[in-house]
Amino acid sequence: MSPETREIIVNGLWKQNPGIVQLLGLCPLLAISNNVVNALSLGLATTLVMAVASGSVAVVRDYIPQAARIPLFVLIIAALVTVVELLMHAYVLALYVVLGVFLPLITTNCIVLARVEAFASKRGTLHSVLDAVMMGLGLTLVLVVLGGLREVFGKGTLLSGLDLVFGPVAKDWVIQVVPDYQGLLLAILPPGAFIGLGLIIAARNWLEGMRARRARVDSPLGQTA
Repeated sequence: MSPETREIIVNGLWKQNPGIVQLLGLCPLLAISNNVVNALSLGLATTLVMAVASGSVAVVRDYIPQAARIPLFVLIIAALVTVVELLMHAYVLALYVVLGVFLPLITTNCIVLARVEAFASKRGTLHSVLDAVMMGLGLTLVLVVLGGLREVFGKGTLLSGLDLVFGPVAKDWVIQVVPDYQGLLLAILPPGAFIGLGLIIAARNWLEGMRARRARVDSPLGQTA
């Protein structure tokens, strides 16, 4: 694995994670993360759109006039989002209804447009697709962790709503983390999303602080001091 490839992966998943470092796309992140299934579905849909959009822009970037690049980027993203919407409408209608307006809003999600403009329009196809996938998976990871926290504290379950994807048989696949749990309403309401995201950001910052302190101690200068 080349250093550039490794840097792209680490940036997308950790150092420049769009959900907890860049704080982009907070509207869908906070609104749809009330359970794991919704969070994972929106995260994967966003990742797919980002990957195909970045790859497409990287291929045609030399043919796009500088003055028209943003409208053309949005047009490409909108076309891809429409395809994803139609596929979900055809095959997972119940989930499509639950995600609602947040599917078409992927078109205006600043994460997608930002990566297309900042990275794909300036780099090769493979690295552009890898960057988009890593950024999308980084966002998906935050969505799933936040959705899991909110679902456990709010309902005492995991994977509720899985039947929206796999049909009625999947109702038996729901995990009862806390049996006979009465639920914490705050966790599944918008304030719970803000609190949960704040805790995740705090945990990430704490880990980074610990790593930085350990690096200072292990360095020759730190040992001398």
